[in-house]
Amino acid sequence: MLRGIIITPDEGLAEELQDLLSHVSTLGIVRWVDRYPNAIDLGRTLRAHSPQVVFLGLQDMDAAFETASRVEACVPGMQIVTFGNNADPQALIALMRVGIREYLASPFQLRDTLETLSRVQENLERNPLRPFESEYIFSFLPAKPGVGTSTIAMNAAWACSRLPETKTLLMDLDLNSGMQRFMLKLDNEYSIVDASENAFKLDETLWPQLVTSIGHMDVLHSGRLNPGYRIEGAQVRSMVEFARRNYQSVCVDLSGNMEKYSIEIMQESKRVFLVTTPEIASLHLARERYHYLRQLDLGDRIQLVLNRAQKRAPISVSQIEDLLGLPVLACIQNDYQGVSRALTAGKPVDGSSELAREFQQLASAMMERKPAKAAPKAGKSIADYLSILPGKSILFADKKNG
Repeated sequence: MLRGIIITPDEGLAEELQDLLSHVSTLGIVRWVDRYPNAIDLGRTLRAHSPQVVFLGLQDMDAAFETASRVEACVPGMQIVTFGNNADPQALIALMRVGIREYLASPFQLRDTLETLSRVQENLERNPLRPFESEYIFSFLPAKPGVGTSTIAMNAAWACSRLPETKTLLMDLDLNSGMQRFMLKLDNEYSIVDASENAFKLDETLWPQLVTSIGHMDVLHSGRLNPGYRIEGAQVRSMVEFARRNYQSVCVDLSGNMEKYSIEIMQESKRVFLVTTPEIASLHLARERYHYLRQLDLGDRIQLVLNRAQKRAPISVSQIEDLLGLPVLACIQNDYQGVSRALTAGKPVDGSSELAREFQQLASAMMERKPAKAAPKAGKSIADYLSILPGKSILFADKKNG
């Protein structure tokens, strides 16, 4: 079914057109915009609703033509059907000059409308739309509770948001003990539960109420303890589709309980970061999770992140890789005081710290961007390892760590 939006300041004409289109089974109108929007608002609307056709009123020819140009700039090839109170020949000539071929005159006739929509469908089949949809969805999965996954997810998301043109969403899907609201001292009463309950009607008006913006990072927290709540797969996919259209990167903090909705998110993710510490129990459970995820055909997406790494650890990185059968992508140093100060302030770690630089390097790798600083002498850039071969690894920590 085609998805359409109507843009016109004329309420009566909009109602007349919507009434007619309600009888067309192959089209659904998902939004009426009651003004000619500026470029920013128009972009938000198109990303939120992902229409294939825009019905554009000609009450103000200059404003309508400017809107048409903005639509084309935002989504090249978007089908535009103009409409108005009469079929003024001069208006039709002006439309043709700017490349718009479709026009509906009030009073609208069903037969003319169906013929117009048939041509729109043919155009879309010949030249399918390619709206923006980010592939950079990342899941952060703990090997066991207490390994610092939420801290890593939050700081990695923040670091991603500091990259150029990288609007980032941090989504807390740990309904058992979600920490993002506490860690960032958020007071928004809305949560992932509200987003999932409205998953099929998310738009540019509702979404800003659900998230909290911190710089270029939006946060959707998990709300109060709600372990009995279940999110359906269709709700997950709808939220992810919305996020893909509106963010360059999405970081999801998972509980580690392997709920069905967590599996759904991991299946939608480009990478799944399995977070562990260099402790026997944590490494044992990391191996168990890795083997389980391989059974779900997710093995090629798993990257191991070693948290609280120490320079002279009793278990070396090479030993960890041998134990798990999985290369270590990143070692994050053990900076208890730096993390504690950040938690007290309700902020990511200090941007001037070595820990923050490690997160920034991780973010560059996640987004496949060239790191700001040169790679260590001993090896390649971490970005080279996002498609690593078995047995390869890249470390953020000192080489003496393993």
